[in-house]
Amino acid sequence: MILEPVPAGGALPAPLLAELTALYASQRAFHTLSGEFPDPADIRPEQVADAVAAELAPPGTEMLLARADGRLVAVVSTLARHPDPADPDPWIGLLMVDAAQQGRGFGRRAAELTEERLRGAGHRAVRLAVLDGNSAGLAFWRTLGYETVDHRRDRELGRPCAVLRKVLLRTPRRAARTAVVAPDGAVFLFRQENVETGPHWALPGGGIEPGESPQEGAVRELAEETGWTDLEPGPLLCTWEHDFTRAGVPVRQHEHVYVARGPRREPTAPALTTHRAEGILDWRWWTPAELAGTAEPVWPPGLGTLLAERAG
Repeated sequence: MILEPVPAGGALPAPLLAELTALYASQRAFHTLSGEFPDPADIRPEQVADAVAAELAPPGTEMLLARADGRLVAVVSTLARHPDPADPDPWIGLLMVDAAQQGRGFGRRAAELTEERLRGAGHRAVRLAVLDGNSAGLAFWRTLGYETVDHRRDRELGRPCAVLRKVLLRTPRRAARTAVVAPDGAVFLFRQENVETGPHWALPGGGIEPGESPQEGAVRELAEETGWTDLEPGPLLCTWEHDFTRAGVPVRQHEHVYVARGPRREPTAPALTTHRAEGILDWRWWTPAELAGTAEPVWPPGLGTLLAERAG
């Protein structure tokens, strides 16, 4: 599939207008819901020309034609910036697939290529709105990683909509953690809250500072978060990557996870108090059986299995 912009300025070439009219007319159910055409069963070329002109009227708007094997299969419109000055993200204003071509992955691919264009332009996230009642559209965007961030009426016709957002660019971050394992096999975990991922259980640790090795960072972070200064991380348990939001910045974190043997004890109060502001809600020791049976999110995933394999 390729994306090509609709030619800027002037009337649409007759062959292109005919293609667009056929595509728009194929989506009768959507136009019945949106109310953008007087008769969704009788969409005419002049109406489509007016609709395209309206899409392209705001500054920074682009309409993209998605073609597969030379055939027009979808159209996408993007807006570089929402009229609301408090909204810094570009928007996808429209993604419409030829109804006869649905189910072949063209909509997903058109969305991915559009995201690549926005990402290449340096945009960190993108938003869009889905009309209330468009359950299929809402499900489609959610499968692509979009999350509902607001619910409001659109500016043009006052229609109730869900506003969805997807992060396109993340800041890379290196981190290190320590799995402190007691003689009975229990492991120490913090319960943490994150605006993007929600509550989860994680090992002590955090970002690696400039000039530190991952193991040095693990030692420092363990001491800072628990007050335990007498433990040395041993072998590397695993590395893994995950996404979350830190101080309002979307992050992709690459972690080194080490194992240390130590007594089963409580962290010191000053260490916990210092890190409450970073989202630490609680702490506890987890036995191997508890790790194996919990439905709560534990980072890294499969921690109990990793530790059992290491012990074996």
